[in-house]
Amino acid sequence: MALSEGQWAGNSYYDRHFQRQAVKILPGEYFTTSGHEVIVTVLGSCVAACLQDPGTGIGGMNHFLLPQNSEDDSCLSARYGVNAMELLINEMLAMGAVKSRITAKVFGGGHVIEAMSSNRVGTRNAEFVEGFLRNEQIPIVASDLCGDYPRKVYFFPDTGQVWVKKIRNLKNDTILVREQSLRERLAQDQVAGSVDLFLES
Repeated sequence: MALSEGQWAGNSYYDRHFQRQAVKILPGEYFTTSGHEVIVTVLGSCVAACLQDPGTGIGGMNHFLLPQNSEDDSCLSARYGVNAMELLINEMLAMGAVKSRITAKVFGGGHVIEAMSSNRVGTRNAEFVEGFLRNEQIPIVASDLCGDYPRKVYFFPDTGQVWVKKIRNLKNDTILVREQSLRERLAQDQVAGSVDLFLES
């Protein structure tokens, strides 16, 4: 398991539907494994990249809020895509993955917060992850980006399989409130690691 800045990607539970351990990650977290866990996250305008080396079964997922920190280029927080991608790839390589074999599946970037549509946050996140992976020569073998709905993503690193549930009717606004709140707090505090991401799901 890999964590950034001591952030615990640690909502671990047994998923009865899939009959295996599951790890739920929140914004700013990532998780890598060579085991049989399923990695789960819920995305609004955020993006998650699911990477896998099919030769070893090593894989991982991240969940980032924004492409990069325009205020502080030295910030290494996984809340920003430029760091989240490097952290995930480097952790996989440290575990024994071979970069030339890594493939990607990417999700999220939805326009789910009306107030943020003019900022194109979801589109910017989607464009960033596509450009980053292209520059790193990591092929995107599946994607579901943008649109106007949140998504729940289940990633099985041992097989590379991904299940995506499109949330057409929100029963509550937890996803939207969480993302908006985190972005507002990031705008107020540019010190890496200063935002508490231990939020209730």
